[in-house]
Amino acid sequence: MLIRRKEAKDYGTRCLVEGAINPGDTCLIIEDVVTSGSSVLETAEVLRKEGLKVTDAIVLLDREQGGKAMLEKHGIHLHSVCTLSQMLKILEQEKKVAPEMVAKVKKFIQDNTFKPSEQNGMASLKRKCKEMSFAARAELPGTHPLAARLLRLMEKKRSNLCLSADVTNSKELLQLAATLGPSICILKTHVDILDDFTQDVIQELRRLADQHEFLIFEDRKFADIGNTVRHQYEGGVFKIASWSDIVNAHAVPGPGVVQGLKEVGDPLQRGCLLIGEMSSEGSLATGDYTKAVVKMAEEHSDFVLGFISGSRIVEKPEFLHLTPGVQMQVGGDSLGQKYLTPQEVIGKRLSDIIIVGRGILSVPRALEAAEAYRKLAWESYLQRIGVSAQN
Repeated sequence: MLIRRKEAKDYGTRCLVEGAINPGDTCLIIEDVVTSGSSVLETAEVLRKEGLKVTDAIVLLDREQGGKAMLEKHGIHLHSVCTLSQMLKILEQEKKVAPEMVAKVKKFIQDNTFKPSEQNGMASLKRKCKEMSFAARAELPGTHPLAARLLRLMEKKRSNLCLSADVTNSKELLQLAATLGPSICILKTHVDILDDFTQDVIQELRRLADQHEFLIFEDRKFADIGNTVRHQYEGGVFKIASWSDIVNAHAVPGPGVVQGLKEVGDPLQRGCLLIGEMSSEGSLATGDYTKAVVKMAEEHSDFVLGFISGSRIVEKPEFLHLTPGVQMQVGGDSLGQKYLTPQEVIGKRLSDIIIVGRGILSVPRALEAAEAYRKLAWESYLQRIGVSAQN
């Protein structure tokens, strides 16, 4: 019995492969899910370097997206306990999944099958697996319905720009929503800093969001025990759950913070972002904390849409990554905020959505600035997935 690690630990044997190795022996790889086959190929490569023979692999679920053919090309025969088609057929027969959803999944498989002839080595294969379009990610079975709605909206508007409307006057907030609404996919609010907050303001903001097709994200950063955040989310003066599509939370209190928010938000089809990293200098949201955030998100993916982070922190395409602190030039302010460019955030750090505040709000022509950010972020996304900006 051998265990192949993703990376060597800094203790024990410090090896990628743990267990007794006898060069010349044949090793059977056991995997849970196969999509493109890249994970099995990586494991086989490590094992073969140790002198082992790899000719077969067993998988619980074959998603039928080219993995079997890819493995055959590299001399590995795949034995699957179940295929996605078989699973869908059973679920449809038992009336657990609607025929429309089965058709959508089958179309997604057809449109996103990885062909060995199209790949140029392992690096190219891994990149194609990671860099799916927003439209394709919206159709993934594990994508949260609200995230799917946002991804489709982003494709339709050709915008992955979130405006951080950190203003203190309701009139200014509504003017920004009305003027910049067509350019953005999300409007991020801080209603607790408004000097003249009323529910009438929120009703008008909600109307503008529906008119211009953007989601509202209240940047509340919940960080308390489940019972407290449940009341903060549902009640009080702001009644956030009644109008905000998305909220966010720190993971410091533990999973109770997500569970408390979910009790209120799930019936309303809301979603939550977990704060995995922050753009301020000296932030403690790094390392093991970020890993714990990812684990919490994976355990609550029926409510957590993704992350606030400086870069992509998990490879699962079902999760969204939103990055704050974006301006046209790299730099910072006197209070420790660090700025990155749209090209850096989307193209190199592989985030999905840029969050821009002062870069738009502090200039005389806010609409022109918003359009400039939108175009740069969108073009960076298209380049990342290998699509021409003219398409």
